[in-house]
Amino acid sequence: MIKGFGGIFWRTKNVEVIKKWYSDVLKIEIGDWNGTIIQPQSGNETIFSFFTEDSGYFPKEQQVMLNFQVYDLDEMIQHLEQIGVPLAKNKEVGDYGKFAWIEDPEGRLIELWEK
Repeated sequence: MIKGFGGIFWRTKNVEVIKKWYSDVLKIEIGDWNGTIIQPQSGNETIFSFFTEDSGYFPKEQQVMLNFQVYDLDEMIQHLEQIGVPLAKNKEVGDYGKFAWIEDPEGRLIELWEK
């Protein structure tokens, strides 16, 4: 019955700062309406998963973590280094792909994933 996610919405302390950061760092074009539409392509998946309250996978005070699937994680990391955005955790490679993590200006941990 579920076709996919219709959106991800959250409150922010400073809309303009967050819009600029997501545009500059993740190259997401944010419109005048403070949002964007990301249209999945073949090979692009959205994972919906639950974690226990005491899971250490992302900060316990953070209720939701965003995961962005990227084409080339190494290229993304190089871009982040060039613009001065540090990794929050070291890159990991496992059975499900390659992962890296950064934080947005409000401290939300963001996962970057190459399948």
